[in-house]
Amino acid sequence: MPVLYAVACGATPAAEVAGFVRTVREDGWTVCAILTPSAVRFADVAELEEATGFPVRSAYKRPDEPDVLPPADAFVVAPATFNTVNKFACGISDTLAAGLLNEGLGLGRPIVVAPWPNAPLARHPAFRRSLADLRSWGVHVVYDPDRLPGAPGSAPAHLDWTAVRAALPVPG
Repeated sequence: MPVLYAVACGATPAAEVAGFVRTVREDGWTVCAILTPSAVRFADVAELEEATGFPVRSAYKRPDEPDVLPPADAFVVAPATFNTVNKFACGISDTLAAGLLNEGLGLGRPIVVAPWPNAPLARHPAFRRSLADLRSWGVHVVYDPDRLPGAPGSAPAHLDWTAVRAALPVPG
């Protein structure tokens, strides 16, 4: 089965990643969870390990340590914070999550990003430029500014996991 790296950043929807993992496993994906250091505070690591069958990674391993995860065939980043979106677009690899995304882009792997900034950060010119750059490089961006936390007149903030799932390539 193809391997999907489910990358989550430090935001409230990171608590929902285990449910997403279970859903895409039903689609035929083997899933490994990668958390940013901040996401560890939002996600349930034990639940993710149970849902994936793999250890959750959030930091680089030492060079002499074995890889505990199979290589990724595709990536999904949900939720993707303002910080991670901008670091990814700039090629910064200061976290395991950012480093794996940059490598995945360089390898031509399919990548789906679901940005989750607050409404003021979503209007920042660097964020808009980062989204445009990612799209131009073939990254599938699932983004609805009306669903963001603090969006004026918006419904309660909600990451659209169905749209994220639909943006993934068909495993096989």
